Amino acid sequence: MGGVLLTNGWDHNERAEIIAEYHLDRAAVDARHAAVFMDWDRGTITMDEYLDATIFYEPRPFSRQEFVTRMLAQSRLQPDGAMGILQQLAASNQCLLGSFNNEGRETNEFRFKKFGLCGLFKVALSSCYLGLRKPEPAIYQRVIDILCRPAERILFIDDRAENVAAGQAAGMKTIQFTGAEALRGELKALDIL
Repeated sequence: MGGVLLTNGWDHNERAEIIAEYHLDRAAVDARHAAVFMDWDRGTITMDEYLDATIFYEPRPFSRQEFVTRMLAQSRLQPDGAMGILQQLAASNQCLLGSFNNEGRETNEFRFKKFGLCGLFKVALSSCYLGLRKPEPAIYQRVIDILCRPAERILFIDDRAENVAAGQAAGMKTIQFTGAEALRGELKALDIL
């Protein structure tokens, strides 16, 4: 979702903005983030555990709720994103639409609710539910297994080259997202739009 439909939920740019806003030690937060982020993304720790390890390991002049609210506010529609295309595809009911993303459970569920994604996607294949992350090869095979379709019948769209390459290696058709109009053209060429 991040980079295609929405801004990234809690990537380096979003963290940097909040670290500066709250006058936190960036090197310390980044080091602590690196130590536990994959666990949060894979759903093996909660957001509270992640925040205990990265932000609230010492007293802060702000509350956890204030920080979480600010963190979640980083989620916005992606400029030149594909939300309109997703809505058009969902309305056509021509194909099975699913999300395939890396995200911690709490931010994932917040974003699905805030942007009405449950009404657009038929399936949510998020790292926090699958216990794996893109571009790990095993997550692509798990998605193929869950969808119960041949890999070549799955079209995977992502903004990151390494994720697209891993999808191709798993046998999926892929598109690297570079903007809404380019995606619209590629989907028309595939007779999807």
